[in-house]
Parts: sequence; C-alpha cells; structure tokens
Amino acid sequence: MLKKRFFKSKDEVEVTFQVDPPDVESVEWAAEVNGWDPVPMKRAKGGAGPFRLRVRLPKDDAVQFRYRFDGQWENDEAADDYWPNEHGSDNSVVLTDA
Repeated sequence: MLKKRFFKSKDEVEVTFQVDPPDVESVEWAAEVNGWDPVPMKRAKGGAGPFRLRVRLPKDDAVQFRYRFDGQWENDEAADDYWPNEHGSDNSVVLTDA
C-alpha cells in the first residue's frame, strides 16, 4: 500500500509505504533519493501488523524504490509504475504529483 499526503504550503509529499509479506522477519526500504541505502521498516500494532515507513519525498517527482524482504529484493504491488533497472529487473516507482 502507498498512501500519499500532500501539503499545500510545502514542496514535499509524505508517503507511507506499507507491506505485509508472509513469513518475513525483516523488511527494508531503499530508494534512489537515499542512495539505495536500505532503511529498516517497523511493524505496526506492536509487532503484529504490517511493516510501515513514512518518508517525505519531493513533490512532482517520480521516485524509484524497492524493498528487501529478509535480504531478497522485491517490488511493491501497489507501485504507481515500474521502470527497468541496470540489473535486468524492475524498480517500483511512486509518483508524487497531485
């Protein structure tokens, strides 16, 4: 799930990334905006819910990202688009235009 929150007075968008993969111990989020440096996602609801991460991204942009489930790279089923990468697979894309 991707949830976007737009601000009238700021040039950024708050995006909540949420995934709930079965039988996974850890999930990390990485994107071109942070140099593809994986950021740990936290479980909601005291460790029993889905993994979530809230990030502020530039408005009117297209940001490539991926998840790492227990070390395995995965895309988001709810991504706005998918773009090919240099590794022969695709990256998820979130669009931050209104």
